[in-house]
Amino acid sequence: MLTSLFALLISLALVGIAASTGARFRPDSWYRELNKPAWTPPDIAFPIAWGILYLLMAIAAWRIYMAEDSAWRTAGLTVYALQLVANAAWSWLFFGRKQITAALGDIALLLVLIMLAIIVFAKVSALAAWLMVPYALWVALALALNATIWRRN
Repeated sequence: MLTSLFALLISLALVGIAASTGARFRPDSWYRELNKPAWTPPDIAFPIAWGILYLLMAIAAWRIYMAEDSAWRTAGLTVYALQLVANAAWSWLFFGRKQITAALGDIALLLVLIMLAIIVFAKVSALAAWLMVPYALWVALALALNATIWRRN
């Protein structure tokens, strides 16, 4: 098993890779012209929220990785990896490809995977599970926003 500090750095790097799609595919004039609901968070809220959430996610995954080897630990890390892929795909689908419907399907899958990760993480570390809850709440909001944009446009 990796040393604790090295494992944390790897966890942060993996989250950074997922976050890089959000940095590469960003809101543009197409997004600004969409019919969005009044409750859409201001643009500045997104990088702040995601910065905090990515840090919490990395710590949660690190705690799971550092836990005693078990089937739950392996399952948790597997689901976590899958949700990172779904997370990375959303910005590419929504902002990069401008595919609101595909992004909606992706974010729905993402929320399911996050909820599954929370359930499995709880079997290994209650703290790791709780660290993922703000992420689930933010993605639920993002799902509602994506669905509303899909409906309005």
